[in-house]
Amino acid sequence: MDVPAVPEKVDPELLTAVLDGRWSELKRGVRAQMATEEFLDAGALGVEEHRAQVLDQLRKLAATDRPALGFDPAYGGAGDVGGSVMSFEMLGLGDLSLMVKAGVQWGLFGGAVQLLGTERHHEKYLRRIMDLDLLGCFAMTEHGHGSDVQHLHTTATYDAVSGEFVVDSPDPGATKEYIGNAARDGRVAVVFAQLVTGGEERGVHAFLVPIRDESGAAAPGVTIEDCGPKAGLNGVDNGRLSFDHVRVPREALLNRFGDVAADGRYSSPIESDGRRFFTMLGTLIRGRVSVGGSAGNATKRALALAIRYGERRRQFQSPDGDEVVILDYLGHQRKLLPALAKTYALHFAQEELVAKLNDIAADAPEEEQRELESRAAGLKAAQTWHATSTIQAAREACGGAGYLSENLLPGLKADTDVFTTFEGDNTVLLQLVAKSLLTRYKEHFQDLSPLATARFVAEQLVDTVLERTAARQFVERFTDSDDAVVLFDREWQLQLFEDREGHVLDGVANRLRKAGKDPFGVFNSAQDHVLLVGRVHVERLVLEAFVRAVEACTDPEAKALLERVCDLYALSAIEADRAWFLEHGRITASRSKAVTAAVNSLCGALRPHARTLVDAFAIPKQFLAAPMLDS
Repeated sequence: MDVPAVPEKVDPELLTAVLDGRWSELKRGVRAQMATEEFLDAGALGVEEHRAQVLDQLRKLAATDRPALGFDPAYGGAGDVGGSVMSFEMLGLGDLSLMVKAGVQWGLFGGAVQLLGTERHHEKYLRRIMDLDLLGCFAMTEHGHGSDVQHLHTTATYDAVSGEFVVDSPDPGATKEYIGNAARDGRVAVVFAQLVTGGEERGVHAFLVPIRDESGAAAPGVTIEDCGPKAGLNGVDNGRLSFDHVRVPREALLNRFGDVAADGRYSSPIESDGRRFFTMLGTLIRGRVSVGGSAGNATKRALALAIRYGERRRQFQSPDGDEVVILDYLGHQRKLLPALAKTYALHFAQEELVAKLNDIAADAPEEEQRELESRAAGLKAAQTWHATSTIQAAREACGGAGYLSENLLPGLKADTDVFTTFEGDNTVLLQLVAKSLLTRYKEHFQDLSPLATARFVAEQLVDTVLERTAARQFVERFTDSDDAVVLFDREWQLQLFEDREGHVLDGVANRLRKAGKDPFGVFNSAQDHVLLVGRVHVERLVLEAFVRAVEACTDPEAKALLERVCDLYALSAIEADRAWFLEHGRITASRSKAVTAAVNSLCGALRPHARTLVDAFAIPKQFLAAPMLDS
């Protein structure tokens, strides 16, 4: 199938400028520092050597102004939330242990103090946190309650006589698990615990709890264990923390959303315990956004390695007797180029997300804040799953060479594997996205009377007829059009994604409406549908972000190339979900075959630009220093 024209040659620096966008100057600065010798990969270092190297690198970062970017200017920060997130993300091009440890120190620990604490905490701690004078931990996850933070077991009981909170781990399941900075370097932990005062539980709150003294010994009542070697990220000192009636002053409570007076009286600007909990967690999404972006940068690095290798490695002879460069094989292009297109798409969606995070007002309406949290959750899931699958594909594309540690891909694979389950398990995050989307059905779920049920069912029948009519009209509108025209019609692509999302969302709402006396059973039986809602919603957001980025591109050659990369993302996503589109009458069988033909043709058309597209990531040279590229 013929595809629209692709420029003969595009300068990768033009694409770099488009990719770097709003924070281009900051990104250049981070790249320049990462290009120095001090920020090389861990290589064959042992666990303790790796941890020491990462701490040393962290101190070098602290010597710059970048760790202070996201903090309050009143305490030496710059108030640039977007710049702060971008600086963390850029570390994903190198040793991911450094990115994670930096994220724990300044994103999670420092972010919790700033966003959950008040002036007394800011004045006492923020400068020390920025300067790395005080290393800390973020102790939320428990051994027995990983994703279920609302029901964790650690308690912080207020003693009005002494004016102290007593922090306790009542059972083994309450042990804080996988806590970065805990095993070796952390001195203070932000501990999430159930606040109890006057015999009444007030839900989860955060407390500053010292875990080590100045000599590095565990504080009284605190038990610290090293999680030991992991599959990856061994430069991060993950540990376990448990507390045996550890006393901290009343002021240790990070009290922005809830406070306890000296006599034990509880007060909060948010009356509902549940709403307070979700508001508190909603302020901490920077870490989730940074993880998604870092996964995207690790994916770029893997693709750059695999595509460069694919241009060098030759295998099997062509009819003229010359060995064929493996990237010239369609099967090899299929492994890498759709993944590359999706990496570009996710990049632009991430840029929009960070901009929204940066620009949202502190007093923005709750609906706007919830939409941001939902988008952050969905993109983190999409980016980290994409990283896992793409890095594996890149490893396979490099054959045995890709399995050697010296060629970097095994380390990337190991380090990013946990990204799918930390900062929010991806399956849970997609359910959060679906829940947010279902809020527009709230009025139907509030009233379960027979009359309301009958009315809802009647509305659904009407909607089903209208929906089927709209689907038929949608198909008929393009039925007689040439496939080569339709498939590259941006409106058709966008409408197809939007239509799919609306249909799936209506369907899951209808299933959940039947909950009745067994809401858990109904939800559990519809969970696959719920997860599908989250996935297709994110795919629609990602395509729209890519389209906006292309439209904003001012260089005609760069724009023309990005148009085709956008086509490859859209059509490969449609191809991956052909079963749904066919089952629901959105495409015909012949058009389904045409989609595959179009993906093949796009891979061929973009093959000459593969190196340009990865060079545009501007990855520092030493992070692509794999021996397989020298042979």
